[in-house]
Amino acid sequence: MKNALLLINSLSDQPGNDELDVLVQADAVEKVLRELGHTTRRAFFNLNIEIVKDLIESIDPDVVFNLVETVDGKGSLIHLPASLLESMQIPFTGSGSYALMVTTDKVRTKQMMKLYGLPTPAWFLPADEPGPDPHKQYILKPVWEDGSAGITDASIVDGRRFDFRNFSTDRRTRDRFLEEYIDGREFNITLLAGSHGPEVMPVAEMLYVDYPEDKPKILNYASKWDSGSFEYGKTIRTFDLPEKDRTLVERMKEISLKCWDVFDMRGYMRVDFRVDRENHPWVLEVNANPCIAPDAGFVAACSEGGISYTMLIERILNNAI
Repeated sequence: MKNALLLINSLSDQPGNDELDVLVQADAVEKVLRELGHTTRRAFFNLNIEIVKDLIESIDPDVVFNLVETVDGKGSLIHLPASLLESMQIPFTGSGSYALMVTTDKVRTKQMMKLYGLPTPAWFLPADEPGPDPHKQYILKPVWEDGSAGITDASIVDGRRFDFRNFSTDRRTRDRFLEEYIDGREFNITLLAGSHGPEVMPVAEMLYVDYPEDKPKILNYASKWDSGSFEYGKTIRTFDLPEKDRTLVERMKEISLKCWDVFDMRGYMRVDFRVDRENHPWVLEVNANPCIAPDAGFVAACSEGGISYTMLIERILNNAI
């Protein structure tokens, strides 16, 4: 039996569904841990580091289940809980501070992938010269935000007409970059740590059902968090892939395993791909500590691979210990 501390992020005064999701995860994880015979406590992580540190020391956990997704509303600070726990030499679930810091910065992630020969779409920052190709489409993405925050249909832009200077300077979305839009299929690859290294779960494809011809086929904010939206009901996950995809699937698995090593991942990870018309896979994002709410895509992939939610949480915990 372990004394487990669930560490979660403090919430804003008016949290949206994406922010409240951390509580859904905490409730589900805590239920499993107690069923497994462990004792549990919860603590909120914020920028009062000394107070948080004192609280953790008073609880004296055997292991910390790190569910923190933002710090002070900023994804760019997500590595701080892991940094603190590393300094305190307390075992914790998921990836370490290095992996969290690098992969939360989407531009730095892409730079690393290019360095290691991993395929990722071309990208541009506001000051880059020359700028976007006028003959291509791009998606305007926040550098730091996850969970499709800030992504709408209007995020798909034309390289000929786009001008960074005309874009919003809102606090949450001012740090943005352009990524070449791959108009093709979309896949998620789930990896879970095992006794012999990371194990790749069954591959999921995202289907955009009954989308109008002129509507971008992207996982925007509404498709993930607005249950009343068209996108939410028409974005479907499937594991039923045709035999002709075997070579493509193996290639995506190979790339994902390399991402695990390049970014020094631990515990669990998800890699998001788009596949172009020539059947070439391109890595969009590498996600350390992806959402493990019971209805999350990561959990669905593990279930498809024969791993129940209880087994999933137990494996993540055991990997930390």
